[in-house]
Formats: sequence, C-alpha cells, structure tokens
Amino acid sequence: MSDPTPTDPGTWIRGITIRQPWAACILAGKDVENRPRPWSWRGWLLLHAGLTSEAAPLRDPLVATAIRGRQLHTGAVVGVARLADCHQDPDTTAPCSRWAQPGAWHLVLADVQELPLPIPVQRGALGPWKPTQYLVDQVRLQLPHCHAPEGLS
Repeated sequence: MSDPTPTDPGTWIRGITIRQPWAACILAGKDVENRPRPWSWRGWLLLHAGLTSEAAPLRDPLVATAIRGRQLHTGAVVGVARLADCHQDPDTTAPCSRWAQPGAWHLVLADVQELPLPIPVQRGALGPWKPTQYLVDQVRLQLPHCHAPEGLS
C-alpha cells in the first residue's frame, strides 16, 4: 500500500469517541466496543478518548487488569484500529468476546495500534465522525504506515 499524496480522510478513516477506561482497555487488547446501534462503516478508526470517564467499570476485575499501569488519557486521540465487523450475538450462542455485552452491537476491532503521544482533541462523537486532514496528518507522523488503502489515493 502506498499513499504518496494526501487523500480526503473522510473517504477512508473515521473517528470514534470512547469513554475511559474503555479506550485504555482497547489499547490493552479489548477487541469489541459495545454500542446501542449498528454501524455500516468498515475500515480505519481513530480512537478518541472522550473528556468523561466512567468510574463503575474500574471495579470490574477484567477492566482493572487491562488498565493496570496505563494512563487514562482524556480528550485525545490515543490510537487507531480497523473496524472489521459489527454484529449482535444471537441469544442462544456464547458471546463473541469476553468484552461483548449481551444485547449490544459489537464493533469488532482489529489491528489496534497505540499512539506514542496522545493528540489532544476536545470534541468527538459517539457515532463515526470524519477527522480533519490535520488530525490524520498528526496521527501519520507517529504511525507513518497508517494510510488510505490502495485505490483511494
């Protein structure tokens, strides 16, 4: 894959805002993000840690183990991931992941990469949002191999 020229980031990458500690859990191996509605988007996502955090999940042993020793950055893009699938588990089957919540839509994440330095971004959205070219360029400075798929440049 090569991307010698900038491409409108709205064609190949989106952002997703995730409250802490869930964003840190994704960086530590959480492979499913639970959402109330399905997403049609597939492809790369900027992982944006929102401004607010949830305290209750910190008491969950799975979460506590995942985030041990990690900073819980807020208001920043902290990584990238590829959204590979979105589905609900049938009631009669086992969850697709230990992170999957019953009844939720499961955004299946792959190729998660943490940014060495979080990039401050105050606003995001729970649904998929289009990042600015400037933000994508800032991510690519840290992850130069993150680029538009062939055919989109």
